[in-house]
Amino acid sequence: MSINVPIAFNIEKMTLENNAFRNVFDTSDQMQLVFMSLLPGEDIGMEVHPHVTQFIRIEDGIGIAILNGKEYNVGSGSAIFIPAGTWHNVINIGDRDLKLYTLYAPPNHPPETYEYIKNEE
Repeated sequence: MSINVPIAFNIEKMTLENNAFRNVFDTSDQMQLVFMSLLPGEDIGMEVHPHVTQFIRIEDGIGIAILNGKEYNVGSGSAIFIPAGTWHNVINIGDRDLKLYTLYAPPNHPPETYEYIKNEE
């Protein structure tokens, strides 16, 4: 869903209700909001964005964030700040879906991207 108009909404509710691996909610010229749901054992995949800063907020579940080789335990209420050029991954280590949203600045995915399962690139 891409609305690209000012809006106020319950981000926690939207995050918890999302069942897609990647659901690009909205994209502006400067930022992008994406909802994600990782199945137990699933991960985002080790990646780096040379020119994109990323913020991740975990709404439900438990996982491990790997940032430039250092591991952090994360769970409900955790935030992960990923400056451009940081190698990173998030792994669901729990027994239920890991629900999160992420902000990219500038945008990283094509608007209206919607994936039920991880894109094996």
